[in-house]
Amino acid sequence: MIEQTLQHATLLKRYKRFLVDVEQLDANKHSHVFTIYCANTGAMTGCADPGFSAYFSESNNPKRKYRYSLEKTVNQFGHFIGVNTLLANTLVKEAIENGKIPELADYARLQTEVKYGNENSRIDILLSDEEEFTSTHLKPPCYVEVKSTTLLLDEKTGLGAFPDAKTTRGQKHVRELIEMVEQGYRAVLVFLVQHTGIKKVTVARHIDPAYGKLIDDAVNKGVEILVLHTHIDAQQIYVTHSSQFEH
Repeated sequence: MIEQTLQHATLLKRYKRFLVDVEQLDANKHSHVFTIYCANTGAMTGCADPGFSAYFSESNNPKRKYRYSLEKTVNQFGHFIGVNTLLANTLVKEAIENGKIPELADYARLQTEVKYGNENSRIDILLSDEEEFTSTHLKPPCYVEVKSTTLLLDEKTGLGAFPDAKTTRGQKHVRELIEMVEQGYRAVLVFLVQHTGIKKVTVARHIDPAYGKLIDDAVNKGVEILVLHTHIDAQQIYVTHSSQFEH
């Protein structure tokens, strides 16, 4: 569980990828407009529209150009959205360590940002046992790649999708996971849903057809896909349950 004491404002606009202008009203209803930092480099479609509620954290680091960072938004339907993608790995790591993800349980060791593959990647989470994996030891290490998922395609059905923009980096990660399976290891692609309106997840083939084809290849070759949902409110965010991937 990640708990934060956040401030609230109204989102005015997002621009230059990393910047968001917000407005706060003081006790006398005077408007105060200022700029906050946004760590999310994606398209953020439907996540940062003008008029949305914005929740942001404050940094005490004097070297930072922008004192505040955007953490969550609330859309026109009242859905909370976790827009700080830097938290995704932490949320999954914490859930694994607390035994909240049965699909990734019973490993003795958890490492993060481990170099692997032929395309100079770093795996988000590497799970393994204390014993070295051999042909006689049937539980191979597990390579876990985490993707924050916030694109809501259909409000009525709750269908969400990844990615929200073409992603050559994401394509590389899928190829690396396929390579791990071909070498005899376990590989899991986690779509971490940080949007309370998303109830199920599929691939956004209309946005990145190449990524969709790689997902098909990955599934056929044994890469596992795990959809994890989160509880999000103004103070907390944590993993709650998994759901079936809509392939």
